[in-house]
Amino acid sequence: MRIVWMVFAALLVGMVLLLPRLNKQPPALEATASQQEASQPARPVAAVYTTREGAKAVLRAPSARADSIVAFGLAQRGTPYVYAGTSPLTGFDCSGFIMFTFARFGVAVPHSTALLIDVGRPVPRAEAQPGDIVVFTGTATTSTTPGHAGIVISKAGEVPLRFVHASSARRESGVKVSQVEGSDYERRFMQVRRVLGPGEVATARPVANAAAPVRTLPAKPVAVTPPPAVAPTPPKTLSALKKAPTVAKKAVKKPVKKTAPVAKAKRPVSKKQSAASAARRKAPAKPARTAAK
Repeated sequence: MRIVWMVFAALLVGMVLLLPRLNKQPPALEATASQQEASQPARPVAAVYTTREGAKAVLRAPSARADSIVAFGLAQRGTPYVYAGTSPLTGFDCSGFIMFTFARFGVAVPHSTALLIDVGRPVPRAEAQPGDIVVFTGTATTSTTPGHAGIVISKAGEVPLRFVHASSARRESGVKVSQVEGSDYERRFMQVRRVLGPGEVATARPVANAAAPVRTLPAKPVAVTPPPAVAPTPPKTLSALKKAPTVAKKAVKKPVKKTAPVAKAKRPVSKKQSAASAARRKAPAKPARTAAK
């Protein structure tokens, strides 16, 4: 019996001595954990840009590398062009394609080509890299305002500058890849904007014809005189309506149209009849007979 108690006591002592050592982490493991924390990139700072309407939107830092955004944009090739479209199921327009692609990786950009010229920061065309936004004017030769945009897919310093975009061209519309050099896009080129960077702040250009705030004038009390009360006319009873004389409608005689008398056609007279009638006219009149006395 003593041996059993001695073994039990030895186990208790061993547990008391070993438990504190197990809770301590080896120095090698602690060094590894610190190295992993140091190797992780710091959380990028969110950026804020102001739209032309005065609303502020947050431009979140990217959650993936630029090549992932480019690969996702290239995967949308063949999607048809639809005005104001923002979905691969229905179609894209140029700014809707950019907004959909960047939103997939947590980067918010406006759905407007006129506002894309103000996001991020401008970079020289020779320094464009994958993930940048390239902005062009409209198709008209006299256009000077943003009218089209795409996502750069060429490497830094690569010529020609290639980009993926949603085109409305008649020959080949939809999401496709085009280049700047040697095409009409070189004439229409405006800027390259970089939005894939922490701390990028874009300020919208001031609106020229901004509407001034409308001042509200204090309301003045106006005395309103009520209209004079009019006594209601008593309703006519059924007996009064029965006694009321009824006006008989006079029969209107329609005028009778008088027609001209129709002349009777004379029968033709033969020669014998005309001779007899002429003899009767020449014969002397017979004396009247006197009554007998």
